[in-house]
Amino acid sequence: MKLTLRLLLLTVLPIGVYAQQTDSIAVVNAKWSRSSIAKKTKLYTYQFNDSTLFNANQYISFVEVKNHKKAPGFYIGYEKKELIKTSTFAEKNNAIAAINGTFFDIRNGGSVDFIKVNDTVINQNRKEKNNIRALHHRAAVVINEHLPSIKKWDGTDTWENNLSDKNIMLSGPLLILNNEKEKLDSVPFNRLRHPRTAIGIKADGTVLLLTVDGRQQNSAGMSLFELTKVMKWLGCTSAINLDGGGSTTLWVKGYGDNGVVNYPSDNKKWDHEGQRKVANVIYIKGKQ
Repeated sequence: MKLTLRLLLLTVLPIGVYAQQTDSIAVVNAKWSRSSIAKKTKLYTYQFNDSTLFNANQYISFVEVKNHKKAPGFYIGYEKKELIKTSTFAEKNNAIAAINGTFFDIRNGGSVDFIKVNDTVINQNRKEKNNIRALHHRAAVVINEHLPSIKKWDGTDTWENNLSDKNIMLSGPLLILNNEKEKLDSVPFNRLRHPRTAIGIKADGTVLLLTVDGRQQNSAGMSLFELTKVMKWLGCTSAINLDGGGSTTLWVKGYGDNGVVNYPSDNKKWDHEGQRKVANVIYIKGKQ
């Protein structure tokens, strides 16, 4: 019966449309491993084997935080110059969960994107040589009253400095805003598969902190076009890409031996030990 249905779909749908439908069904119907990690907060993980998602193996993990007064709040953790592991950021801030943040100077430390915490500017954007605004300077995660939202660059040179939000982390590219997919350029960073980190927000204010592993046989990673689809299929009406690659890390208090949920790729091994040191994170803990 299933084979008959698949053949029927192939005869009436273009191959690309059929593939997209089967991919979306794979995500929505996946038997996610889930566990409660705090009030109104759950951890989800799933290993897509046998090339069942975008014709590749994929490992996806995310923390889902409901928009509820009893749920944990969101915070930005940072070091102005030093680089430290996501797990270290989390532990020093007594976090419940954390993901790596935005882009940084891997040699000299510090964010290369605008960061503001508690109304104090920590880092300004480091401009490109051609003075064109970088793709990761065109959107932001902002946090007010411990709740995140996503904003889009308004085209002005001083946009981030003019924002009144008390906590701001620029990043990008922006994937979805107000249920509309953003147009992505076909540059290699967007088009090629890499480990990815993203934040998504649903219509009811539920927030997803998500990682996709990559550069491994067990998980190929995703292009930003593929990541956008996954965020939509998971119900996000807005979503933004954060730093990925070797930086991609999701940490949850008490998980496994070291709290690392995903399989960071910086050590080129399929284990939980390959964290890259980063300049900032987004973490959750009880509201202060």
